[in-house]
Amino acid sequence: MDATGDESAIGRQTLAKVAWRLVPFLALLYVFNIIDRSNVGFARLKMTEDLSISNAVIDYGYGLFYVGYLLFEVPSNLLLRRFGARAWIARIMVTWGFVSMLTAFVTGPWSYYGARILLGVAEAGFFPGIIYYLTAWFPAAQRARVVAGFMLAIPLSGILGNPVSGAIMDGFQGTGGLAGWQWLFVLEGIPAILLGFSVLWYLPDSPRDARWLAADERDWLEGEITAEAGVRTSVGGHEKLWALADPRIWLLIALYFSVAVGTNVTGSYLPKLIKDSFEPLLAGSDGTYWKVGLLSTLPSILSVMAMVIVSRISDSTRSRATLIAGSLTAAAVGWYFAWQGGDPWTKLAGLCVAQAGMMAVLPVFWALPPLFLGGVAAAAGIALINSVANIGGIIAPPMVGRFGIGPLVAVMLWGVAMALIAWRKLEWPVLRARKNLEHNSRG
Repeated sequence: MDATGDESAIGRQTLAKVAWRLVPFLALLYVFNIIDRSNVGFARLKMTEDLSISNAVIDYGYGLFYVGYLLFEVPSNLLLRRFGARAWIARIMVTWGFVSMLTAFVTGPWSYYGARILLGVAEAGFFPGIIYYLTAWFPAAQRARVVAGFMLAIPLSGILGNPVSGAIMDGFQGTGGLAGWQWLFVLEGIPAILLGFSVLWYLPDSPRDARWLAADERDWLEGEITAEAGVRTSVGGHEKLWALADPRIWLLIALYFSVAVGTNVTGSYLPKLIKDSFEPLLAGSDGTYWKVGLLSTLPSILSVMAMVIVSRISDSTRSRATLIAGSLTAAAVGWYFAWQGGDPWTKLAGLCVAQAGMMAVLPVFWALPPLFLGGVAAAAGIALINSVANIGGIIAPPMVGRFGIGPLVAVMLWGVAMALIAWRKLEWPVLRARKNLEHNSRG
């Protein structure tokens, strides 16, 4: 909708207030979600030895997380829509915190597999629930930047979590009769439980429940979100569950699959890839795990910069799919050098570029589904995209364990092709419809 000067002032004021109130808190929740999901990548450095299990077992269990995730993601998001974000997100966090802590007491492959499946069931609905929740608070023109602010939690979890995980494994080894990797699960599961209870107090279900917004701010925000429904309708958008059969959803699943494969490789293998590359330099030194954790922060630091820059370009130009294609091209180049680099630092530089390229995709990608999905269709569709595409998380660790990281170059190029198709089939019709509506409103 075209805004007057007063409406623009109200809009800027409202969106700034909402962003500062919600995004940092949601990002904090997601930091611990990522840490509790992927800290097995660090635990494996000692867990395999203590439990006499192979890296293949760790890889298989890492992927089994997505079995529970796949089965319960859509139902969980529909329940979030029914019961409200506040209560449902709190439930998810408390449950996954307890399951993560109990992973410290697995004794072999089967108990480890069971813990990973239960963790997937517990976490199901958290990420797509937050993405769906944000669509009720931010218009499309701001959505990539907002989602980027939330998803900065992924690289921040690496910057904060990797050194802390390494320090826990070095410093708590043998304390209370537990191994360092056991303390890793215990200590990193507690914050999720505490933050889960804080959600009940802090998080409003919708703009109408936000008492910290003035009445005119709530009215402006709800008006903007309602206006976007007109654009969705003009391009054949959906509000009902039958939207799950829309080919555009499955195109986005095919695109997001490439990112899911790559990010799950870094989640499960980054510490090991770095430790193996730098083994000659680390041999015989103290604090090996902490040093690996410190080196592991470098891809995350570059990812923060990439996510901020690309998301701002995306919102200012309203370009999504073409930026995704460019970012995945950079990721393919990065994986090539991580695979074929002749020395540890070249391989690390490749990992940095690969991680930054993949992370830059995420906030831009999640601005695409709301272009044609709203209401219950958005809740279910976002969850379906996330859950089915994350089959890549089941495939990725065993693939790397068997073939190395070379195939990731092809996976990224697959994503590039899907992004270009998405521009033609999804983004271009929406841009054309928006221009037509603006022209008609002026006329």
